[in-house]
Amino acid sequence: MKHHILSAALIVTLSACGGQFSNPFEGLGAQPEPPIDESLSDVDATDPPAPTEPSVVEVGAGGQSAASLDKTTEAEKEAATAAPAGGSVLGKTVASLGDPTEQGFWLRTPLVETETQGSVETAGGAVVQVKLIPIDGPASAGSRISLAAMRALDLGLTDLATLTVSKS
Repeated sequence: MKHHILSAALIVTLSACGGQFSNPFEGLGAQPEPPIDESLSDVDATDPPAPTEPSVVEVGAGGQSAASLDKTTEAEKEAATAAPAGGSVLGKTVASLGDPTEQGFWLRTPLVETETQGSVETAGGAVVQVKLIPIDGPASAGSRISLAAMRALDLGLTDLATLTVSKS
């Protein structure tokens, strides 16, 4: 009982303080505020910033561009984008960029059990012939596509493209 009365008295007493005292911990570990830049005081906040040129996104070690990593020849690109001879549809997969340093037109996918030739088609109708390389995982797992194939399909390097996979 004595503890209840003491607790209630302490709560009433502390609530009466109501912020009259400064915080004894204020300023401990605080970083000093940076000085105000006087040169920015004449900038109108409603003015939009001036447009700038978009920056080139570079990939690979050493800042190599996608074009410099893609070593496929024009003849290889033409052969890969030629109309496929038909084949059976294996299914759809969501593909991301595979190893950009591995050359050629390929798709690593769980939709095949053995390495074979095939093709992939985007939702927009772009088609490229690729080597289908098996990877472990359920058929619903994603796939990885070569840099050359992504460029031939006109896909962005960061796209997660839904592709229809067919076996030749």
